[in-house]
Amino acid sequence: MNDLNADILIEDSRWARLDFEALAEVACQSVLDHLGQTGEVEVSILACNDARIAVLNADFRGKPQPTNVLSWPAEERGAKVAGAHPLRPRPGADGTIELGDIAIAYETCAAEAEKSGRSLEHHATHLVVHGVLHLFGYDHERDPDATLMESIETEILGNLGIQDPYKHLE
Repeated sequence: MNDLNADILIEDSRWARLDFEALAEVACQSVLDHLGQTGEVEVSILACNDARIAVLNADFRGKPQPTNVLSWPAEERGAKVAGAHPLRPRPGADGTIELGDIAIAYETCAAEAEKSGRSLEHHATHLVVHGVLHLFGYDHERDPDATLMESIETEILGNLGIQDPYKHLE
């Protein structure tokens, strides 16, 4: 069993209309449950706008434009072998697993949802799941890693009753 401590900061009031806090907690918990993560787990999520995420993207990735979601893992956990699962997080001295931080941008998320014909709620849930998986060390830099990450996302979202977000890409 795990105890999720999600610190959620809503900077853009449009997220509150979506009940983003509840949505994010469900998405985070679903990832933890799917991965079988036990123990006390901490994650921080910033629900912001495109202007704020563009500054963060410039500062941390050298890309001065908005993006849908950013993540900052507390530690590097990526798999050395393409397509393998990343290292599991280990608790700190206080027994807590600190996963890291996520930021999600309202305008980009809303535009992507509209373009794909998905609800904003479902797309935002997908982006939170995607961000939390990044905190666990999953990524999509190499094709085998992308395949693994996308399959995990699809399973988690399916368990939440959300359609495969990659289906339209086939």
